[in-house]
Amino acid sequence: MNKKRVVVTGLGIISSIGQGKDDFWKSLIAGKSGISKVSSFDTAGLRCHSAGEIKDFNPDNYFPSVDFPFLSRTSQLGIAATALAFKDAKISTDLIDPETTGVIIGTTMGEKNLETTVSAWINGGCENIENSKILQSTPNNISTNIGFYFGITGCNYLIPTACAAANYSIGYAFDLISSGQVNSAIAGGVDSFSKIAFCGFHRLYAMAPEKCQPFDKNRKGMLVGEGSAMLHLELLDSALKRNAHIYAEILGYGLSCDASHMTQPKTEGIEKAILKALKETGLKKENVSYISAHGTGTPANDKAECAAIKKVFPDNYENLPVSSIKSMLGHTMGAASGIEAITCCLSVENDIVPATINYETPDPECGIDCVPNTARKHKVEVALNNGFAFGGNNACVVFKKFS
Repeated sequence: MNKKRVVVTGLGIISSIGQGKDDFWKSLIAGKSGISKVSSFDTAGLRCHSAGEIKDFNPDNYFPSVDFPFLSRTSQLGIAATALAFKDAKISTDLIDPETTGVIIGTTMGEKNLETTVSAWINGGCENIENSKILQSTPNNISTNIGFYFGITGCNYLIPTACAAANYSIGYAFDLISSGQVNSAIAGGVDSFSKIAFCGFHRLYAMAPEKCQPFDKNRKGMLVGEGSAMLHLELLDSALKRNAHIYAEILGYGLSCDASHMTQPKTEGIEKAILKALKETGLKKENVSYISAHGTGTPANDKAECAAIKKVFPDNYENLPVSSIKSMLGHTMGAASGIEAITCCLSVENDIVPATINYETPDPECGIDCVPNTARKHKVEVALNNGFAFGGNNACVVFKKFS
């Protein structure tokens, strides 16, 4: 079967360094940090007090909240980023084809109301739980709420492959469009700031005290963040017909799963995902211009990712830009690879690669060009987007400059 070409024509993002693609990109290229003191709950007694919270998100700026009085923050972030993606693609809500548009969303923690419900039960028993919170606690409500708000009645999926979930959703949307099952789709990921995730990673001793330093010799761990990133994907023929702005073309993706390695990526699994992506797209190794790294800032994760990159690109890894924007945002869980996908699209369009900030001391065990501290002008024809997750789920999506 001949696959149809799929392009990205709309970008929507809500993050701790900017809301909307223009503010986000400006902050990203400036190396702005979105890390601040946690305000959602009391961190007294914990070792870490910093995170990538979105301090100034107001859903009323994106949709009338009175329409959905029981929406949790996660769905609010998801709907807002979707609204931005449609607006950026210049598609008004009355022009959305409900039957031929897909909604494919990735997440790690699911609905914020689940956390609220569990907390209420622990603190006051089942009678303390609000009925509305129960109905809006299941993860699939995120994609359902997005579809309902925009009147989309076509395929609707929630993909919970943890921190690689947005890459999985983009890959699946690519398959649906390129095979002709839908004409367009909203794909990406969303997670609101989670006390459970924060305390969980704290308990695993995976958190840095103050700052995230991917690939630095003295890196001490990750920081938790939140965000929402949605991409509007559509058939190339459709985009050309309506004279849409095309950010990049999606060529394909590669997946690998190593369920025997549950809590951190394994070099072999990462290598396999990248090689599958190259094979799927027919690209040669020398065609790759930039890699948006998973780069969490944990010692084992960064070491494994760098080792895989060296194995896949033995002849040019020292000159291949590889940066981690988690240094600015923290780890936004299911939104991470969606935000990084938007980064790839904007890098391809603008021929600029963002920096890995907070980089101080080179680590010989990493040994890559991590674009330290300052964004760089660089011709980006092809960008790889890496996303990895607990459970051994690895995903690499390929973005190419449209021509």
